[in-house]
Amino acid sequence: MKYDFTSILDRRGKDALAVDGLGGGGSAPDRPKEGFDAIPMWVADMNFPVLPAIQEAIIERVKHPAFGYFNPSDAYFDSIMNWHQKRNHVTGLTRECIGYENGVLGGLVSVLEAFSAPGDPVLLHSPTYIGFTGSISNCGRRIVHSPLKRDEAGVWRMDFEDMSAKIRENKIHVAVFCNPHNPCGRVWEQWEMEKALEVYKANDCVVISDEIWSDIILGGKRHIPLQMVNEDARKRTAALYAPSKTFNLAGLIGSYHIIYNPYLRERAEAQSSKSHYNSMNVLSMHGLTGAYSPEGFLWVDELCQVITENVDYACRFIQEHFSGVQVAKPEGTYMLFLDCSQWLREHGKTMDELLKAGWNVGVAWQDGRMFHGANAIRVNLALPLSRVKEAMERLKNYVFL
Repeated sequence: MKYDFTSILDRRGKDALAVDGLGGGGSAPDRPKEGFDAIPMWVADMNFPVLPAIQEAIIERVKHPAFGYFNPSDAYFDSIMNWHQKRNHVTGLTRECIGYENGVLGGLVSVLEAFSAPGDPVLLHSPTYIGFTGSISNCGRRIVHSPLKRDEAGVWRMDFEDMSAKIRENKIHVAVFCNPHNPCGRVWEQWEMEKALEVYKANDCVVISDEIWSDIILGGKRHIPLQMVNEDARKRTAALYAPSKTFNLAGLIGSYHIIYNPYLRERAEAQSSKSHYNSMNVLSMHGLTGAYSPEGFLWVDELCQVITENVDYACRFIQEHFSGVQVAKPEGTYMLFLDCSQWLREHGKTMDELLKAGWNVGVAWQDGRMFHGANAIRVNLALPLSRVKEAMERLKNYVFL
């Protein structure tokens, strides 16, 4: 490989919540016991060196000694259009359809504010990304879950009848779609999205599609943007993207929406402008153009290969050594979502005891209950394979006994 996905980064003292946040309370794992170093497997960021072209673009801009007001450059918009056209075969994307967002969740709230009122219901699939839960609840909307179900092969699927019934029963007109799905890792197929869109269209729903994970696609799968499924999808969908998950740039802040329908776009942008805080950082802009450069295409291809190998190894190890733990192999993202229900029953343990046992030996995994997984643990595999192997061995030797 051209790029480095094997070096073990020492992130201590370098503004890394994943490491320095351990033992801080809240949702953070406890620090490990003496004799074990921490393997960060909770916060959804990566433990790989960043694409050098990103650093080069930022450093080149920092050399100029002025950082005043600015407008997004042509290179910014051109980079986004080129990225989506080449990676996802997107057609008809123009700069007018692209708008800056301080974060995907901020964009989600702007669309919610534009097309719903406090107290209104919003449809989500469960398990559910915790950021959706917090943002939607905090702006006064009522979450209605349509649970995903695992089929005979263990693949997570949407329940279209349940979606339709919940939308009709609750008179829902805004739905949130996660593509690929976090935390289950599904990369939705064309026919699945077509059926979901039939439900949304029949009930006149505006759809907010979070596609922040769309570049991290595993095992030869292909991401299909929801807006590209059919013409109606383009009209009713606000899609949200960012380079942050793909290139590990969350600390720079900087997301964007793609909204083709001028009516949806103008209303969403009107809401996002109200606070006057939805403004781009100049270094974030240059970070994006560095990420979406020709070098970025190769880097992401190599990243997806590395994560695919990590996922294959971890899923195989779990199936061979952790009897009673179920895992559906993700098709996208770098997160595993473990179902520990059977193991807990067979061993008479609680979720708190299981989580703590992992934390004690430095496996800083994440409580899945906040994602609406009753006995679930979420595990980040975006780190060198040597660390994945070390984590699995520790779990085998000290936890899943």
